[in-house]
Amino acid sequence: MSVITLTLNGELISGLTGQTLLEIIQEHDVEIPTLCHLDGISERGGCRLCMVEVNGRLTASCVTKATEGMHVNTHTDKLIKYRQMLMELMFAERNHICAICVMNGHCELQAMAARLGMNSVRYDYLNPDLPMDASHKRFVLDHNRCILCTRCVRVCNEVEGAHTWDVKGRGIASQIVADLNFPWGSSPSCTSCGKCVQVCPTGALFEQGMTVAEMEKRHDFLPWILGGREKHEWNW
Repeated sequence: MSVITLTLNGELISGLTGQTLLEIIQEHDVEIPTLCHLDGISERGGCRLCMVEVNGRLTASCVTKATEGMHVNTHTDKLIKYRQMLMELMFAERNHICAICVMNGHCELQAMAARLGMNSVRYDYLNPDLPMDASHKRFVLDHNRCILCTRCVRVCNEVEGAHTWDVKGRGIASQIVADLNFPWGSSPSCTSCGKCVQVCPTGALFEQGMTVAEMEKRHDFLPWILGGREKHEWNW
């Protein structure tokens, strides 16, 4: 891969062809908010929190390949405003009542809202009456907490290889479903590995029996698994 040069927040930097803007930005220790992004799985570009200005136009940095001569800004007034707006829309779309959530205090959505300075929601709450699926013997799916980041879909497909999860519907009617909309507990493809639960950034997927503020999740299994596969450590 050849070296390219671009301007990041007024500073000339370098990267490699094929890298995304998000990869280069993070390599240069510039913090940028993300929710649907997770190291070890493919990019979706869904949450749009990682938007940057490239030559004056907004684009999601996680799915934008860096090219020679780009002028990138990461924290303009416009971007700060848009990120706060996006966060408010996420909270308004479904029911994110932190005080009664198993992830309270450990939630990435909650932490991101605080980080971006969101202290109120200007939009009408939709308050959909969505179901919970507690049919699995170990885990629960609460659609009310889901932000449709699809981390669960991608880790199940790309790391576990089961592809149990997918998305049904369009727009506001979209929901995560197991197989062909089976109850999770009767899914013939689910291996009960729990990877989807651990990568979920909210309380949408959690372990049975968890009460308010008890659920903590760890994403560090992904580098461990992927690193072991790359080095063929699992072959006997």
